[in-house]
Amino acid sequence: MIHNSTIDQQVNHKSIRKFKDQTLTKDQLTTLYTVFQHTATSMFMQNASLLHITDPDQKKKIQELCNQKYVGAEGDLFIFIVDLYRNQQIRKQLGKDDGRVHTTDIFFQAMEDTLLAFQNVANAVESMGLGYVPLGTVNDHPLKMLKTLDLPELTFPVLGIQVGVPDQKPQLKPRLPLEFTCFEGSYNKDFDVKDLKNYDQVVTTYYDLRNSNRRIDSFTKQITGAKLNNHETDRDELPEELHQQGLCLDWK
Repeated sequence: MIHNSTIDQQVNHKSIRKFKDQTLTKDQLTTLYTVFQHTATSMFMQNASLLHITDPDQKKKIQELCNQKYVGAEGDLFIFIVDLYRNQQIRKQLGKDDGRVHTTDIFFQAMEDTLLAFQNVANAVESMGLGYVPLGTVNDHPLKMLKTLDLPELTFPVLGIQVGVPDQKPQLKPRLPLEFTCFEGSYNKDFDVKDLKNYDQVVTTYYDLRNSNRRIDSFTKQITGAKLNNHETDRDELPEELHQQGLCLDWK
């Protein structure tokens, strides 16, 4: 395997959930904005926007919706947004109809833009000696989040990120072995759960020995547990909320 500072940083990524009580400098913010700006974009549509949350009351509301105490606390909170509103307005103000902006195809292209931008910014964060934690919980209560962020139609929050100076050193979480996730030439359909026995033991040891939230757990136990068991959540409303935002209207 090839090693350099970028690769070593990526393969040793650890999510940080405790930050020192300081915010990013102007130079750090400008750097992250510029990295966001220069991310690859499908068809040069630039269908993503980045929202830096600065209002204390808004941070508290977002924290409550995410139900994670580190959200909006120490450090800085950002929301990555699928943004088709801007391009709709360009078309509208120049005398054109909405065209394809309401289609699932264009939404997925905007989603790709937004996720690429997230990872670009995340890599830049760690390159500056900072830490971050991704916040998929911004979609736990989609309607309430849209109201809290006061977003216009044709936009949707995809991911949040809490960024700051790390105030913890978590252990590296063991990932699935490469033979289960990376394939040469064709997808390997001959999967046998028994082949995960050794990996399950590695994960169990990790949870048993880590510094915080120690427990007896394994990968297959998580997959067969509450995370994927049948239950209703506000996330089940995501298709409806997308439609209310004027997105994916051809998706029935």
